[in-house]
Amino acid sequence: MPVNQIVNEHREKMEKAAGVFHESLKALRTGRASTGLVENLRVEYYGTPTPLKQLASMATPQADMIVIKPFDPASLKDIEKAIKNSDLSIAPMLDGKMIRLNVPPLSEERRNLIVGQVKQAGEQAKVSIRNIRRDANKQLDKEQKDKLITEDDRDDGKKQIDDITKDFTNKIDSNVKAKSDEVMLD
Repeated sequence: MPVNQIVNEHREKMEKAAGVFHESLKALRTGRASTGLVENLRVEYYGTPTPLKQLASMATPQADMIVIKPFDPASLKDIEKAIKNSDLSIAPMLDGKMIRLNVPPLSEERRNLIVGQVKQAGEQAKVSIRNIRRDANKQLDKEQKDKLITEDDRDDGKKQIDDITKDFTNKIDSNVKAKSDEVMLD
């Protein structure tokens, strides 16, 4: 397998790992209401766990409120149940054909706990990216050992992989800092 193909394949894997991390940040609560808090919440809909974003439209009309309007009014109770069973600690209020979620301000202790969760998620994402780098380097070593690529090609591929790894870990670090700052300032 050519070096460029190995590098591109592992770059895509790193992008996916970074994307998973970015999605997990959306679900972490800040002091401000965000539909990201609930959009991936699983709702038992006709026996199938379904993401809330597929069942309802969501909006944040105020900085401290999320409004959820189900496409199917019959799913209102299922959505309410999913919110109550989640770890959000927000009580849903039924309002006719919609649900309102009032997002209370965070205490200092809770903010520090959330910042800790952000940092932990960032470390997990960086470990995933470093594991992908390790796999890429192993594959490059194997290709060189099997005489499919030269030593120079292998070394060049490893340098490219290291550069890509550094880029992704720097992006994750900046995302962790931005999210931590957002949590502490709100």
